[in-house]
Amino acid sequence: ENIETLSLMGGNLASISDADFAVVAEKLADSGINFNCYGSGIANWSQPITEPAEASYEELRRAIPRLQQLHIPMVRIMSFAIPEELRPNAMEYFAEVIKRLKVLVKMAEDAGITLVHENCDNWGSLSYENILRILDAIPSPNLRLVFDTGNPVFTKDHRGTPPYTKYQSSWEFYSNVKEFVEYIHIKDGYMDEQDNMVYTFPGEGHGDVKKILTDLLGNGYDGGISIEPHMAYVFHDQSQNQANADQLAYQNYIDYGQKIMALVKDIKSHL
Repeated sequence: ENIETLSLMGGNLASISDADFAVVAEKLADSGINFNCYGSGIANWSQPITEPAEASYEELRRAIPRLQQLHIPMVRIMSFAIPEELRPNAMEYFAEVIKRLKVLVKMAEDAGITLVHENCDNWGSLSYENILRILDAIPSPNLRLVFDTGNPVFTKDHRGTPPYTKYQSSWEFYSNVKEFVEYIHIKDGYMDEQDNMVYTFPGEGHGDVKKILTDLLGNGYDGGISIEPHMAYVFHDQSQNQANADQLAYQNYIDYGQKIMALVKDIKSHL
């Protein structure tokens, strides 16, 4: 059994103390569960391209010995955040993005791990063409992609000229990068009439979840599938909702997982 690690003991895989890491390693060994990917903060939405990259370099440096000890093969990264006001000129930062990513990829190559770039809120997510530019500039087997089905739904398409008002198509994005996809995140939802993000169960939003999974599985994909619900049940009694927040979140996660399992089973039965 495998799970993806994001937060641990109030920190993450790279930042927790040696004592806390020892507890994590012991719990994994006792349970028979492994981490298949470290969902790091490296070059993510909290790391602007306009600020030094050292925090991202240091996170990977600290994580590598622990990744190797736990035999974690993949690290989720991004390609640095572009502040909203700078996005019309995002291509001006391309050289700096590549310079920084090459440092991270070299570290991964030396350590024998794979960096999987997520199409989340960063330079590479602004269009599928940006992702392809990165992969063309850094042709390394240690740099692959983790594709999130829901992120394009909530990310404006930055091709062409501003103002950018059109949101991306998950299917179009996926179709253009699928040969590089190593791993899948399942998220779904839509933008409502007030331009608010609404998260849904898989297959109920605009993330083309079933279409993408059908194509993946039909072409022999045997990698991991992680779920990112980003949703919870809403009760009319908000006090009840607050009082039972943890239980509601837990139940939502279980239901979400069961729905994606049923969807995968259904797809496989028709292949």
